[in-house]
Amino acid sequence: MTPGPVTGALLEALRADLAPFTVAAVEEVLGPVASAALHREQRVPALRAADPADPVGALVRAFVLGVEVPRRALDAALPRVGADGAERLGLVVAAGADHHDAVRAHVDLRPYSAHDAAGAVDWWIASDPGELATGDALRTDHVLGVGGASTTLAQVTVRDPRGRTLDLGTGCGIQALHAARHSDAVVATDVSHRALGFAAFNASLAGARLDVRHGSMLDPVRDDEPFDLVVSNPPFVITPRRGMPTYEYRDGGRAGDHLVRDLVVDVGAVLAPGGVAQLLGNWEHRRGQDWRERVGEWVDASGLDAWVVQREVQDPAEYAETWLRDGGTTAERDPAGWAAAYDAWLDDFAARDVEAVGFGLVLLRRPSSGAPTLRRLEERTGAVRQPLGAHIARALAAHDLLEGLDDDALAGLRLTVAPDVTEERHLVPGSVDPTVVLLRQGDGFGRAVQAGTALAGLVGACDGELAVGQIVGGVAVLFDVPVAELRAELLPQVRDLVRDGFLLPA
Repeated sequence: MTPGPVTGALLEALRADLAPFTVAAVEEVLGPVASAALHREQRVPALRAADPADPVGALVRAFVLGVEVPRRALDAALPRVGADGAERLGLVVAAGADHHDAVRAHVDLRPYSAHDAAGAVDWWIASDPGELATGDALRTDHVLGVGGASTTLAQVTVRDPRGRTLDLGTGCGIQALHAARHSDAVVATDVSHRALGFAAFNASLAGARLDVRHGSMLDPVRDDEPFDLVVSNPPFVITPRRGMPTYEYRDGGRAGDHLVRDLVVDVGAVLAPGGVAQLLGNWEHRRGQDWRERVGEWVDASGLDAWVVQREVQDPAEYAETWLRDGGTTAERDPAGWAAAYDAWLDDFAARDVEAVGFGLVLLRRPSSGAPTLRRLEERTGAVRQPLGAHIARALAAHDLLEGLDDDALAGLRLTVAPDVTEERHLVPGSVDPTVVLLRQGDGFGRAVQAGTALAGLVGACDGELAVGQIVGGVAVLFDVPVAELRAELLPQVRDLVRDGFLLPA
C-alpha cells in the first residue's frame, strides 16, 4: 500500500500534527544509547525508550519501529488528523474503532533534517517499512527511504538557481524535494508506480510541486524540453542476472555496470547548454584495466565535461555481502539462500574478471559552446566537508576561469588564500627550516598539497594586493633564482591551487 493523496484541510492538519515530530525530538525521546542502536538497525533499546503515552514516542513506535500502538495513543499524537484521518490517507490500518484497538502503520514516516548548499531543511519522508520494522526480507517493489547514498547526493549537488530539473529514479522523492528549492520546475521519474506515489505524497506534505512521470531511465523525457540540472541516484547495484530477486530501487535490470555506463553516455541528450548532471554509481574494476580507463571511455563517448570522484572500493565478496544484507537475506535467517546468492554474485563477477567495485560521484556538464574542456577522474576516499555542492560549484567556476587564461594572464591575477586553508610545517627537532610544508584544505575534499619553500612563500603573500607575477618576482629575488625559471615552476602549481580552491580570485 502507498499513501493516498493529501489535499486541503487534511494536509494542513497532518503538517500541524507532525510539527513536534522532529529529528531532535526523536533523539531526545530515545536518548543517545537507543538512538545509536537504531542507527545500527537494532530496535530493542528504542522500543524500551519510546513511551506510547508520549506523542513523539507513539509516532516513533508506529512509523519508525513498525509496532502496533493503541488507537488512543495515535489519536493523541495526531490530534487533528487522528487514527481515522491517518487511515484515510493510507498511512495506517486500524483493527477497530475502540480506543483500545490496535493501529499498525502501513508506511515508514519519519522526520528528515538536512543542510544542503541552499540551506537547512526539515521535512517528513514516507517510504515502505524496512526490515527493521517488518522482520522480513524486503519486497521486490520496496520503496526505499532516505539512506546514506541519498544524503550524499543531496549534499554534493550544485544548488545555484535552475530553470528545469530532472530527478531520474526519484524513489521516495528526496532529490526532487531538494531540487524544488532552487528550480522553477522539477520532473521526477521512476519505473515504479509505487515510488511515484510516495514521491507525490512527500511533495504534497513538504509543499513542493513535482511533475511525476512513469518510465525507465530517460524514456519519459526524451521528447521534452532540455534540463538545466539532472540528479540521479539510479538503480546502479551490480546484480547477477540469474537466480536473484530484482529489487526495483537498486537493480536496473542490466548486466554489470552497464546501467551507469548508459546513463553517462546518454544523459547529454536531455541537458541544455551549460546544464549539469550529477549522479551516483558503481563501476567494475576489471583485471588488467585501471578504473579510470574504463570510466574514461564512457566519459569520452558522452561528449560532455566530466568530473568523476571514486569514493569507495569493495572487493567482490564485500560487495556481495553488502547487498545481500541490504535486501534482508542473512546467513542466520536463510543459510542455504545466503550461500546460493553469494555464489551467484561471485560467479557473475568472475565471468567478467572483476577484481573490485568502485563507488563514487559523477558530474557531467554540457558545454555552453565548443568541445568539452573538463576531464577529471580521481580517487578521494578520505573524509569530506559536507555539504559539498557549493565547493563543487566553485571548482567548476575556477575551471572555466582557468580555461580562458594563458600563463601571462594567470600571472596578472590577484589572488587570496581561501579562508579554510591552513599551513602545516614539519621540522626535525632543533632545525630552523621545515622538512615538509603542507597546505591543507578544511573545506571540500580536504585536500593536502605538499609545497616547496618557494610555493609556500608565494601562497603566504597572496593577500589580493599584488599580482601573481609580482609575487613570483619577489620570491625569485629572495631565493636568488632566475625569474623565468621560477615562474615556469610555480605557475602550473598556482593553476592547480586555484582549480582546487586553495587560492581564490581577489
